[in-house]
Amino acid sequence: MSKRNQSIIEVQGTAIAIRTQNAQDYLSLTDIARIRNSQEPFAVINNWMRNRSTIEFMGIWEKLSNPDFKPLEFDRFKNEAGNNYFVLSPQRWIQTTHAIGIISQAGRHGGTFAHRDIAFEFATWISCEFKIYLIKEFQRLKDDENRRLSLSWNLNRTLTKLNYRIHTDAVKANLIPLAVTSAQAAITYANEADLLNVALFGVTAKQWRDTHPLLEGNMRDHATIEQLLVLVNIEGMNAELIHMNMPQPDRLKRLNEIAIRQMQTLTLDEGVRRHLIGPANEKE
Repeated sequence: MSKRNQSIIEVQGTAIAIRTQNAQDYLSLTDIARIRNSQEPFAVINNWMRNRSTIEFMGIWEKLSNPDFKPLEFDRFKNEAGNNYFVLSPQRWIQTTHAIGIISQAGRHGGTFAHRDIAFEFATWISCEFKIYLIKEFQRLKDDENRRLSLSWNLNRTLTKLNYRIHTDAVKANLIPLAVTSAQAAITYANEADLLNVALFGVTAKQWRDTHPLLEGNMRDHATIEQLLVLVNIEGMNAELIHMNMPQPDRLKRLNEIAIRQMQTLTLDEGVRRHLIGPANEKE
């Protein structure tokens, strides 16, 4: 997991790490446990996991969220819980039941992390007061992230609309004879817009609307930030290719190749990207 996918919130003077994995937020149980024992937080986590109620909660969560969860192994742990000899660590729980709600990693940036649903349950066991402050700080972080994402999305959407003027001017100057009507010109504009749609999204505007009849707006209104950024790029490229009198089929193929390559670059996991190109080749 990339270190750059980690955020920190401060709750009652304690720093709590939050990691994103598979678009889900995982909070550090290790950091939360330090509220009770700063020297041996893992002992606190292990004691919590010995409880029957804890095992039942995690088991129900896994059944609802994890198709690969092993319910028979879960039942065995649940039946053993409460006995003096019973111990359960995060590693044993993960390995035996194939759980995904808890992740445990060794090393400098390791520790035990849990999905926010499970982490909040652990926080309740630690301190109800601490849990309330934890939830409020976590929500503040998510609201802040959503605001930043919204601003970035709106900026990219605005750039897309502005850049589209360059695109339509190129279409008007090179593809539309002077004698056609406004309605006929609109068809050419729409065809070129769909060329960009197919190059990036793989479908035309009509195909997208037929597939998503309940959604308002068009596919660009529902695009990701990365898709909007690539759309800005290929709009400008298509305008230049039109000025070069490149045939539409050739332009579609070229733009599709560029869109695929740029989307792969923008969405590639940061850790994988650094491994492939090497930190020495990165520009600061």
